[in-house]
Amino acid sequence: MLRHTYEGQDCNLARALEVVGERWTLLIIRSALLGTKRFDAFLEHLDIARNVLTRRLTRLVEHGIMERVPYQDRPARYEYRLTPAGLDLTRAVIALMQWGDRNLPLETGPPRRADHIGCEGTVHVELRCAGCGRQVHDEEVEVRPVR
Repeated sequence: MLRHTYEGQDCNLARALEVVGERWTLLIIRSALLGTKRFDAFLEHLDIARNVLTRRLTRLVEHGIMERVPYQDRPARYEYRLTPAGLDLTRAVIALMQWGDRNLPLETGPPRRADHIGCEGTVHVELRCAGCGRQVHDEEVEVRPVR
């Protein structure tokens, strides 16, 4: 378990993992990207305990990744929609799917893929240099501190 404080630790990945790095949280985000919006639908699709789902959704709303939007007054019912910050996780989710397909393949092939709406081409995440614009391969990347 990661610490919740970062005294003496300056790590952008650790900060992100504190919010989205838990298994159920990423599966909730994946389900939302697939179109799930209502509490009962998350329960059905994920086979998650009600109390766990409640805690994860509350945390996602607190961190601005999802918003809670009423869709019914009596009784009060809400949908959970991805915010721009939540939609920004699309690349991370697709990158993890691609990693799983390459490194943990199933005999039957991938259960899901990401398609481009409109042309139906398969979407993939790639690294691209902000300086020269060229696609960069994993072995050409060096992660290093900047301060």
